Amino acid sequence: MNRRSLLASLLVAAPLAAAAPKEWPQFRGPTGDGLALDAHPPVEFSETNHLAWHTPVHGKAWASPVVGNDRVWLATATDDATELAVVVLDARTGKVVLDRLLFRVAKPQFIHKFNSAASPTPLLDGDRVYVTFGSPGTACLDAKSGETLWERRDLECNHYRGAGSSPILHDGKIILNFDGSDHQFVIALDAKDGHTLWRTERGIDYKDLGADGKPESEGDWRKAFATCQIAQIDGVTQLLSQGAKAFYSYDPSNGHELWRVEERSSHSGGTRPVAGQGLVFYPSGWSQGQLLAIRPGKAGEVIDANAAVAADTTLAVAWRAKKNVPKKPSLLLLDDLLYAVDETGIATCWEAKTGKVVWNERVGGNYSAAPVATREHLYFCSEEGRVTVVATGRTFTKVATNQLGDGFMASPAIVGNSLFLRGRTEAYRVD
Repeated sequence: MNRRSLLASLLVAAPLAAAAPKEWPQFRGPTGDGLALDAHPPVEFSETNHLAWHTPVHGKAWASPVVGNDRVWLATATDDATELAVVVLDARTGKVVLDRLLFRVAKPQFIHKFNSAASPTPLLDGDRVYVTFGSPGTACLDAKSGETLWERRDLECNHYRGAGSSPILHDGKIILNFDGSDHQFVIALDAKDGHTLWRTERGIDYKDLGADGKPESEGDWRKAFATCQIAQIDGVTQLLSQGAKAFYSYDPSNGHELWRVEERSSHSGGTRPVAGQGLVFYPSGWSQGQLLAIRPGKAGEVIDANAAVAADTTLAVAWRAKKNVPKKPSLLLLDDLLYAVDETGIATCWEAKTGKVVWNERVGGNYSAAPVATREHLYFCSEEGRVTVVATGRTFTKVATNQLGDGFMASPAIVGNSLFLRGRTEAYRVD
């Protein structure tokens, strides 16, 4: 077996669940990839069909729901971003059991009207909950009482258009991306008390020249919204993290950069990567964004995503796609197929190993939320409140189109055989 075949056999995302999830503890679920393979939530539902409850939630917030121990945790914020809070619902009844203000912000940063001050998704870990709003504040709460166990308000960057990166947990560390117009770094905090374990500045300095050779102005070209992922690559645990103009692999134990793929013509990556089939997949962001399938490399390797494959590197772009690539909704990787929906409502299925388009169909609507999937079905939640259910597999089959509420910016959660959804003004449980 050659090296690349060996690497393909060893590159895996987190292990797939053997049963319907008993909790949905983070952005994109237990394994961070949007999969709940053995769950069987309804495919047809409405406000009068299969709806267990719906509960109004105050504020403007795009953070996705997380669910554990019969509670649904939601981050929220006032429209003017001066008050940042958590709301907790009883997962069985939808009743509000906690509504707590966490931070007051005297002079909020500018936030684009399309974003919110509470877009990062909370993180559950047993008897603790971790909530971040980016630079304005990060807190660890007791999951039963909601009381603050520790907080950090000194992690500063200018988010420019608002924060979007959600926290992940690995080996006792809370890991966060901070990619602002002034500072870009990845940081690991001790989950017990919040002190900094390591902090790594991005390998591409934000003062680097732009694609035209001129100094870049402050703003979008330095900004990213993406969430990290952990994967086992060639027998090594790696932290996959997307910045403004590059995609990085780090050693999660100490933050040392292992390899990176640069694409300086793009910026503002906002998804969570997926890994499998010997590859790492991610949309590169805005501007000249493309979907990249990366064959991971050895420590110390750096490549340009748009240059010819270097003969002396293992790290390489296996394939790329430039049509109907999402900028905000994350990807789904199920077996040998990669699925996505772009912002304009066009869904695509690619062969994961080759990039060959299997199907490409319009499902309608506009999309920001990351889709979720069971073994049989894909769930696409639109900004207009439409939930389109499509069969998995090589033949495009639309199973159902459902209308619920006033639109989805947040991604769904699946626990047991229930869907938990957060609309613009209400949260829902569908059974």
